[in-house]
Amino acid sequence: MTRLRGPLESRAVEPSKARLWRGPWPWVIAAAALAAYALLRGKAEPDPSANLPPVGGAEQIAALAQRGDVNVLFVLIDTLRADRLHSYGYARPTSPFLDLLAAEGVRFTRNMAQSSWTKCSMASMWTGLYPARVGVTKFNDVLAPNAHLPAEIFREAGYQTVGLWRNGWVDGYHGFDQGFDIYTRPGVRPTAPRVRRENPTVSYGGSDFDLVEETMEFLRVGGGRRWFLYLHLMDVHEYTYDAESAQFGTSSSDVYDNAILHLDRTLDQLFGRLAAGDHLKNTLVVIAADHGEAHGERGFEGHARNVYPETTQVPWILSFPFRLQPGLVISQRTANVDVWPTVLELLGLPAMREVDGRSRVPEILAAARREAAPEDAATAIAHLDQTWGQRVETTAPTVAIREGRFRYVQFRNPKGQIREQLFDADADARERDNRLAEEPAVAERLRAETDRYLASRPVWEGETQPLELDELQLNQLRALGYAVP
Repeated sequence: MTRLRGPLESRAVEPSKARLWRGPWPWVIAAAALAAYALLRGKAEPDPSANLPPVGGAEQIAALAQRGDVNVLFVLIDTLRADRLHSYGYARPTSPFLDLLAAEGVRFTRNMAQSSWTKCSMASMWTGLYPARVGVTKFNDVLAPNAHLPAEIFREAGYQTVGLWRNGWVDGYHGFDQGFDIYTRPGVRPTAPRVRRENPTVSYGGSDFDLVEETMEFLRVGGGRRWFLYLHLMDVHEYTYDAESAQFGTSSSDVYDNAILHLDRTLDQLFGRLAAGDHLKNTLVVIAADHGEAHGERGFEGHARNVYPETTQVPWILSFPFRLQPGLVISQRTANVDVWPTVLELLGLPAMREVDGRSRVPEILAAARREAAPEDAATAIAHLDQTWGQRVETTAPTVAIREGRFRYVQFRNPKGQIREQLFDADADARERDNRLAEEPAVAERLRAETDRYLASRPVWEGETQPLELDELQLNQLRALGYAVP
């Protein structure tokens, strides 16, 4: 695939040295700067609100499907758990910019990722299918070539499609490049000495600001068509921070929070530059995460080891080409398989075929119209095969099924032996009190649902062969801190 290059590459600026955009909205400052420039040039002062998206509501949300000018910016923040964002109830101010987006957009408060491992989770998100029905649960599984992915739908609708990523688990050779005109890892730029990367297993290098620079280069040389741009950010996964974002301490959990603040400031910088280029008045922004991160809650650290809430409860935020005042809060339970059915319906594009997720446009419009929300009857599944990184034929699935107020977790070892837990997730948000004995009927129902799910077959079964990774590809994945054979 072609790699974006241009003059911006040689003058990259680290976020810690760049001007950070603050205020009720970053583009307000951009508009003020333009006004000051016009005065210096002796020209008439432009309207300071020229770069400020208008206020909208339910009518404007419903009308998105009739607009022909809306771009889509999809920002995937790798390893970001929802409960570490201030707007999701965290006491620490880790996310001022993301909080601003949520305050004038849509925030889904109870959203569940479909795995705690990037490759499995992203395959599920892109297809709208649960992992067993995608068939991507092992390190060498590949997305089927005839899976019809969102990027293909956007390209068929006339969008220019670009994917910029820093996580090797979503490399094109895993099948994730389908539908993209350009799909590439950005070049690694020198990192300022003041930047720290505290994940001891990470060795690849670079930072998310590499994606900022390549984004601006793409917009500079773009062909004028509507675009769909996917940015896969990794600074939180790599526990990257600098002196300015080192606000919360030095433990592993504290440094994770520092990294979120660092990432938040990078996004602040990106959106300020997008605003200065007048891109945000016709761009739908989707903020999501593939999984979270454990910090010793059950004796585990990191991710890709279980499917408890600390690794599967993730944020989902939508920011429209207009401001909602106030923003909308969707409290129904949602899942990452709902993301693309929702976005495609908002834009009036063809729906994905045979998906497990569903569009949440009805809930969004009901909230915007101050109407009663549709009944919350959603079930969601998270899946992690404990043998995902091994060259073995056996499986050892860990599955979580959330239904109503309950969350059922089942562990199967390669011999088929089962261990299970049942939590009242509404009354016990941290899921510590196993209610299996107290709720036998619920356990029996969800046990049967788990059996049905694990018996399901991939939609594209037999159409792909396991991927043979060469040593270079394996080393790139090892550089992310994963133990792969």
